[in-house]
Amino acid sequence: MDDDNLDWKPKERVLYARNRQPGARPAVVGGTAITEELAGELRIIAFGTASCPPRGEWIHTPLVMRPSEQPLAYGLAAQRNGTRSLLSALQAHIIKWLLFDSRPMTKDNKSAEPPESYLRPSEERQEEALWRACSEVIWRCGDGSTSQTEAKVTVALPTTTAYVQHSPQYYQDGITEMLHLFEFKSLEDLQIFIKRYLYLFQTEDGSGSLLLLYACILSRGCENVKKDLDGKLTYLVSTQVEGSLNVATLLLTGRATPYLHNGVQYVGDEDHYAMPQFGVLSRSSVGLLVWYGNEDGVTKNVTKQNPGSRLKTPALPIWVTCCSGHYGVLFNTNRELLRNYHAERRFDIHYYTCGGCHVLLNVDTRAHEDLAPLRNDDITATPLEKLIHTKWQEAKITWSGAVPFAGDSPN
Repeated sequence: MDDDNLDWKPKERVLYARNRQPGARPAVVGGTAITEELAGELRIIAFGTASCPPRGEWIHTPLVMRPSEQPLAYGLAAQRNGTRSLLSALQAHIIKWLLFDSRPMTKDNKSAEPPESYLRPSEERQEEALWRACSEVIWRCGDGSTSQTEAKVTVALPTTTAYVQHSPQYYQDGITEMLHLFEFKSLEDLQIFIKRYLYLFQTEDGSGSLLLLYACILSRGCENVKKDLDGKLTYLVSTQVEGSLNVATLLLTGRATPYLHNGVQYVGDEDHYAMPQFGVLSRSSVGLLVWYGNEDGVTKNVTKQNPGSRLKTPALPIWVTCCSGHYGVLFNTNRELLRNYHAERRFDIHYYTCGGCHVLLNVDTRAHEDLAPLRNDDITATPLEKLIHTKWQEAKITWSGAVPFAGDSPN
């Protein structure tokens, strides 16, 4: 049993967005039609080839929220497939907006309403969280994290006309060859555009995940993505079941780096010049925690990179997690958690995956005589506990409710 069944409920049917009235679906007009050269380059940098179609899940995974004003209404809903790393990074930014960016603050830096109330958004707030989160990660990929005057981003939307014909060099996928490209130089203009055409990302059985991936690649630039990968990979989307860590770092940092350490490290030996490896160049607003698990299965061919402090200790208490190749999100509702020693001594933390798994855990970092200093090698600890220990090494972790069997835990 995988992590999506951790909530011990019958497998649920993914609920897609309601069909809007035709008047709420503006046609895609303007922009620049994609060229054959760019279509091929985009497919190659994303999937490694243009002569074969992308995996089907990228063509048929929309961006869909769970039922509004209900438990888990803050969550994206999707099947387990190769889009999961991208959706988990987007999910973290949705939670960021709902819990922190949109919450009115009082003079003592506390919310007027309980934070949990913001995790059951209305349908209107769900949509706002979605278009704001999409805009934020796209804008970051265009180097818009520090300056709104120098950044430029590109969004590609599908039309009904194919601009690239089927050939031995290019296999039509029904999306890439039909794209129109739109450029933006301000975050506000980008947000207005994404809000207007959000339905294209949400359409049932649609390609919302692919459109978001393409927007991030185009905004970063195909050549820059190649440089980011630094020869470790030749393309962005890996063959891993739940997707590539590089896709997650692209959305989190704006760069598809395979290196998770802080700053730049120079690596070489007596036979080679020291070459720079560009890691995480600034503290991220959303973090990343990784636990690779055993040397078999999904992680046997993965180069192990442990996140540095800029990912382990982000500006806000939200982390994308990669636990033995399974992606999810950890978050705490107190924005001061990582800034207040007393708050970090004992706290609750939520774990969510886009497959509908949700658990609440208590993390106690106070000294405990009955615990060994490290539990990463403790065979009784679940994979999720071991992942949490990469951040809080000596913490005592308590599950709310019954502890699941080993097969039910994230692994």
